[in-house]
Amino acid sequence: QAQLVESGGGLVQAGGSLRLSCAASGLIFSGNAMGWYRQAPGKQRELVAGINRSGTTHYADSVKGRFIISRDNAKNTVYLQMNSLKPEDTAVYDCNVLYDHSGTYYPLYDSWGQGTQVTVSS
Repeated sequence: QAQLVESGGGLVQAGGSLRLSCAASGLIFSGNAMGWYRQAPGKQRELVAGINRSGTTHYADSVKGRFIISRDNAKNTVYLQMNSLKPEDTAVYDCNVLYDHSGTYYPLYDSWGQGTQVTVSS
């Protein structure tokens, strides 16, 4: 069955960087768009970045210019390079397969994993 395992989170000071990884198995990775979501306690989960099968990327306005999403199809892995981190980036980050409906992207799987915690101190 499909499995997505996130890693790379941690505690970092504002202005620092982290690189998150999402290792996928049980799905045809190269044929799917992938995305990174984040959720802080008491807040809604939001799509931070997405990358389609062709390599086209999209970013939330809040992270544009700071985060870079990429994928390595040979390794079945999607990455999120996070630079110039801010305290408001603190959240649990999860990856998911993306599908689009009328120009809006949605997560394919509603069963979210444990994600990886990113904490940015001021």
